Amino acid sequence: MNEPDNEKPALDPAVIEHLQEVVSQLRESVSRLDDVAMDVLRSAYSRREARPAIDKTITQARRAIEKAIHLIDIDGHS
Repeated sequence: MNEPDNEKPALDPAVIEHLQEVVSQLRESVSRLDDVAMDVLRSAYSRREARPAIDKTITQARRAIEKAIHLIDIDGHS
């Protein structure tokens, strides 16, 4: 039976739980990347250097993870 386009199929509770765990781990990764980015910036500041290129890379990685969270967070707590 075909479902209307606006309705999502029901997910198995075990799948939901697994996705919630993945989202939680991804959020932790975002937090850890924030910490690393701050360390990079503090270090550059203390040496009176410009923003290191790695900071941009870390920021891009963080945004990619946030997009992944948005895509799979079935509870919508993004």
